Amino acid sequence: MTMIIEWLRFLVGALLLLSGLGIFVVEMVGVFKFKYVLNRMHAAAMGDTLGIGISLLGLIVMCGLNFTSLKLFLVIVFLWFASPASSHLIARLEVTTDEEPQKHYRKEALARLEKELAAGAAELRMDTGAETDGQEEA
Repeated sequence: MTMIIEWLRFLVGALLLLSGLGIFVVEMVGVFKFKYVLNRMHAAAMGDTLGIGISLLGLIVMCGLNFTSLKLFLVIVFLWFASPASSHLIARLEVTTDEEPQKHYRKEALARLEKELAAGAAELRMDTGAETDGQEEA
């Protein structure tokens, strides 16, 4: 019975490790395919966070429940907090130091967005009102 459990742990752990490796491959393709730095950084950050998490989870399954697996779990928790924060800081640095921002992204004025939102809401009310009037006549 214990031999079956050991093999099952090994297979599940190996499957998780291979899944993490697959995520790393997708991450590398994204880093090399995307042209703009923020797109490349997003692919790298998401791949690192998910790939490392799944790979370390596979090692935890293979190792069993002991002090080493607790340490691996704490590494996963640290990376899940640190990676998004560092990616956000790097993205803000890129946005503030970009020499050609109009080439890479648009800045939206808040007042213009509010006007568009108000116009869309008014249009939606008119459409909804027209449908209810048509239903009342029928």
